[in-house]
Amino acid sequence: MRAVLMAGGSGTRLRPLTCDLPKPMVPILNRPIAEHIINLLKRHGITEVVATLHYLPDALRDYFQDGSDFGVQITYSVEEDQPLGTAGCVKNIAELLDETFLVISGDSITDFDLTAAIEFHKQKKSKATLILTRVPNPIEFGVVITDENDRICRFLEKPSTSEIFSDTVNTGAYILEPEVLEYLPANTESDFSKDLFPLLLAKGEPMYGYIAKGYWCDVGHLDAYREAQYHALERKVKLDFPYKEESPGVWIGQNTYIDPTAKIEPPVVIGDNCRIGARVHIEPGTVIGDKVTIGADANLKRPIVWNGAIIGEEAQLSACVISRGTRVDRRAHVLEAAVVGSLSTVGEEAQISPGVRVWPSKKIDSGAILNINLIWGNTAQRNLFGQRGVQGLANIDITPEFAVKLGAAYGSTLKPGSRVTVSRDQRNISRMVTRSLIAGLMSVGINIQNLDATAIPIARTVIPRMGVAGGIHVRVHPDRPDYILIEFMDAKGINISKAQEKKIEGAYFKEDMRRSLIHEIGDVAYPSQVADEYCTAFEKLLHIDTLRNSRAKVVIDYVYAVSGAVLPQMLDKFGADAVVLNASLNKTAMSATDRETLLTQLGHVVEALKANFGVQVSANGEQLILVDESGIPIRGEMLTALMVDMMLTSCPRGTVVVPVHASSAVEQIARRHDGKVIRTKANPTALMEASYKNANVVLGGSADTGFIFPQLHPGFDAMFCIAKLIEMLTIQERSLASVRAELPRVIHKSHVIRCPWTAKGALMRHLVETHPAQNLELIDGVKICQQYDDSWVLVLPDASEPLVHLYANSNDRDWVDETLRNYRARVQAFVEREQEQVVAEV
Repeated sequence: MRAVLMAGGSGTRLRPLTCDLPKPMVPILNRPIAEHIINLLKRHGITEVVATLHYLPDALRDYFQDGSDFGVQITYSVEEDQPLGTAGCVKNIAELLDETFLVISGDSITDFDLTAAIEFHKQKKSKATLILTRVPNPIEFGVVITDENDRICRFLEKPSTSEIFSDTVNTGAYILEPEVLEYLPANTESDFSKDLFPLLLAKGEPMYGYIAKGYWCDVGHLDAYREAQYHALERKVKLDFPYKEESPGVWIGQNTYIDPTAKIEPPVVIGDNCRIGARVHIEPGTVIGDKVTIGADANLKRPIVWNGAIIGEEAQLSACVISRGTRVDRRAHVLEAAVVGSLSTVGEEAQISPGVRVWPSKKIDSGAILNINLIWGNTAQRNLFGQRGVQGLANIDITPEFAVKLGAAYGSTLKPGSRVTVSRDQRNISRMVTRSLIAGLMSVGINIQNLDATAIPIARTVIPRMGVAGGIHVRVHPDRPDYILIEFMDAKGINISKAQEKKIEGAYFKEDMRRSLIHEIGDVAYPSQVADEYCTAFEKLLHIDTLRNSRAKVVIDYVYAVSGAVLPQMLDKFGADAVVLNASLNKTAMSATDRETLLTQLGHVVEALKANFGVQVSANGEQLILVDESGIPIRGEMLTALMVDMMLTSCPRGTVVVPVHASSAVEQIARRHDGKVIRTKANPTALMEASYKNANVVLGGSADTGFIFPQLHPGFDAMFCIAKLIEMLTIQERSLASVRAELPRVIHKSHVIRCPWTAKGALMRHLVETHPAQNLELIDGVKICQQYDDSWVLVLPDASEPLVHLYANSNDRDWVDETLRNYRARVQAFVEREQEQVVAEV
């Protein structure tokens, strides 16, 4: 017996799921609806299938091929020009149907006993048997009424409430004799329910209704789609699960890793090759496709997640549908009945409200709240470069193919034959990205000086000495262990200018890359004695004898990074007593929690050894946190003030460069030493440029970025900072605790407020217009100063996120608290007004 699988439907009511997929290919339990139908046919001995196709026919054809992998033989019939309707497309293949055949819909889920229905058809000697079922609310279906002998005497397609005369409905499955097709005209659109069956009824042909027991769900709309999944998980319908049942109600595919701390409550389906992170909570009713990654602390309450999706850390999904290849970033919320189309991106902390539908390939900005369907338009990528180089999720945003193209774009802005240094941290992900960048650079005729795994201060030191055109450094982001940061440096070792960034972006987006001939392809060299060059430059700026005679004992925690490979030897050479912790290389990135644990341990070791101080080095040799002799950490504004005080004590009348938001303790210290303070924009490049260009700069940077010693190189350097600290504490005969005790007592607090990109410019203009010009500083953001003292408040838009940072600074704690409260309310009120205005305009 043959079956005709009706698989031509476009599934308009299932959009956006069916925007790029025909309805029969929409997955239930990670397998297409059509596959479940074929499994049903196979269970009842029907292995010859003719599939009628119309909408996106290749999707189904490519999946099933000839059907041999599924245990059946499939023939295809495609309605090329116009849809012929349910009956017309079967009439179109009448030559293949020379005996009793079954017609079944490819977009419903059922476990009906087809063998019993076929037996019924034969017993009744029926020309057409409709498989019927009882439903509580038949308004959406074709209602059928039969007499006491099960012969059909009346039916009505999709009745109104007043017309309902039965709860027995047409399921779209029929057993037919070939001769009934003779009643249909050829190549004409016709429908079984509207055209053929009324005609058979009028002609008095024997037509029966078989009321089937079992489950049936017409997956006609999005609510029904989710319900069918839940019913399948609860085993209300007999379907073949594609995975092994690892424990009662938990089906898990092959090669899937689930962190031991994840909590999974049955029933749940998790596909092949998935990665479930730490402390993930998966609640009953959740369906997770193949190759899905779920970040730590995510919470999944009955979502349906399709193949290849990426769910970020702390994301919240509630009874929604996340389509193929979609990315839901960290802390985003997708709420009940929302549907996100394939290949879309939901930004960090964005929220998609209940019932909202997002069409494929859309981008929801970070922090956005989406209350309406997103159908037209697309959010384009704003920039490649952020506040600090190119950054993105490792192996998701920053992939090998992306890095190859980025390397080629950068190389295309340089002269052919130029030389560039490439360096990285010790992580495997950084090695992968670096090699891809190198391939892109070589393809446009750039020669590579490969410094391999190297601390970034070493790379910055050797760049001007090697006479190269610039450099690239790749590392795991200092603040985000799941992010990669790619920094580009100029010939002086400073991060490249905005103008150079724009050139690279232009080449990247316009795909304006040159292609070198074979003999022009770049070369790769591995320079030796790179660390020695750094050591030589390092020594020249220190009083080596002071270090040798200091008898200082320092405990240094390298947090398993590459900076541990250089500094211990140097300090040993200088005769300093350095106790080294965690100096071996670890290829996995440390989380913030792990670093805090190591910092506490460092404090205990410093105390136990009665060391002068301890240091935790991070950010690949750029940043540090100090621990005083009592084991108490010194970080943030306290660390910035301490370094400024020590450097200006060593170099009175010197100049220090700090970011705009640093505490006014810096100015108070500078006044004590007749020094000068230069404030810059709150980004690393601005700090480097100001430290390099201004005369007599003895220190640049802050605890957030690290500290710059421009005489050595123009970047941040925690390693030199440690040696300089030993030297200064020895010469000044001070301890960290005594230096800290002498620092000015300044109250400095901050707060972060969410602010859409579209409102940032208007907010800044509003603040400028509503404050006297003489009280404003506009270095970066809007700083409102109190005249005659060091009190100020700064409103600073974030460069890469839809956020605004508020900083309040004063010697008066009450003033800081009141001002922060006041400006928080002002900014929030302004943002709310702007959003209301946008909604009103829409």
